[in-house]
Amino acid sequence: MTDCCPRCAHESVGTLYSSPVPGVWDVVQCARCLYTWRTSEPDRRTRRAAYPQAFRLTVEDLANAAEVPAVPPLRTDGLQERTGQASGQTSGPAAAEADRPR
Repeated sequence: MTDCCPRCAHESVGTLYSSPVPGVWDVVQCARCLYTWRTSEPDRRTRRAAYPQAFRLTVEDLANAAEVPAVPPLRTDGLQERTGQASGQTSGPAAAEADRPR
């Protein structure tokens, strides 16, 4: 198990998920900065000493970080059906027909 977060050095990290094959990998998340990584990733993603200096965070960085906007609710107005995205079609006659007002 990881002893601290590679990004912010916080010591409280927990396992979110383990591989279906026991012992192959775990998905771990930091309790402070929410950085998440798989234990099978290279050292530059899993160990503090190898984590790139430019991407490391301090307690001050986290305290001064801009708030991340919330994800808006999923649209339910049928947009996918009108644009052909639901069927994977994004262009051509069928997509043009789907865009035509009814």
